[in-house]
Amino acid sequence: MLAVIILTYNEELHIARAIHSVLPIASRIIVVDSFSKDRTVEIARANGAEVLQNTFQSQAQQFQWALDNADLNEDWILRLDADEIIETDLARAINTTLPGLGSDVVGINLKRKHIFLGRWVKHGGRYPLVMLRIWRRGFGRVEQRWMDEHIYVWGGRTITLDGGFADWNLNDLTYFTEKHNKYATREAVEVLNQRYGLLARQEQLSAASSSRSVAAKRWVKEKLYNKIPFTAASLGYFLYRYLFQLGFLDGREGLIYHFLQGYWYRFLVGSKVMEFDGAMAPLPDASARLLELERLTGLNLRT
Repeated sequence: MLAVIILTYNEELHIARAIHSVLPIASRIIVVDSFSKDRTVEIARANGAEVLQNTFQSQAQQFQWALDNADLNEDWILRLDADEIIETDLARAINTTLPGLGSDVVGINLKRKHIFLGRWVKHGGRYPLVMLRIWRRGFGRVEQRWMDEHIYVWGGRTITLDGGFADWNLNDLTYFTEKHNKYATREAVEVLNQRYGLLARQEQLSAASSSRSVAAKRWVKEKLYNKIPFTAASLGYFLYRYLFQLGFLDGREGLIYHFLQGYWYRFLVGSKVMEFDGAMAPLPDASARLLELERLTGLNLRT
């Protein structure tokens, strides 16, 4: 038995598609909504999902709230974003694989592909993005971070399934840039938290507790990338993706994606870190810096 949890806020464009994609594998579909102002809740219920509502603070907190409050009894849990879909070949693989897994397997990695402006971005290190998205109930939690949170597991090993798992947002470029502007603020909080120790940080993520690629990328970002001046790091990252990882083979759509996500976004994160740090650094202690960071970002960081 598999429960699927989907977080939503104003996702009327995507939610029916996401629900339909998991109907072949889910014994229960739970939508956790952040009080949407559009028809998300209505559409979710009309398509057979249960709907819970909770005030949003962060992706990590919202998903952990779902795990703690959805009264889950299913053997397995799948985390799905509202703009993601499970394709038919992966659905077959899940249905075939889950019943035969031994108790030593506690997590399942999926290979996510990204669709941007209608094109599958296959290069620039963007495929496959191997992520732990299915886990045995009672053996996994979500990292409590403000950005780039992942599921981690314990008590057993993980496996990886082949098959179509797509991140396919149907909104326009204005939505994309506005969303990444908000992401940049949250990622800047993570960088400054690492620098100043403002909030408790979890270190559970590893190749054994999540996917090897996610753990490796986290290590590179925090141990190497964040220590390089952002003006050089963001440009170097874009060139590495676009040239050495063959991002130029993704065409015009790929150029737009790799430039915005691989250069502009990374440069924006670094710029926000510089701005916030300039206001925080002169303050006398961690408590004062945390209060200032809350003021600058508008985030309620202490919860």
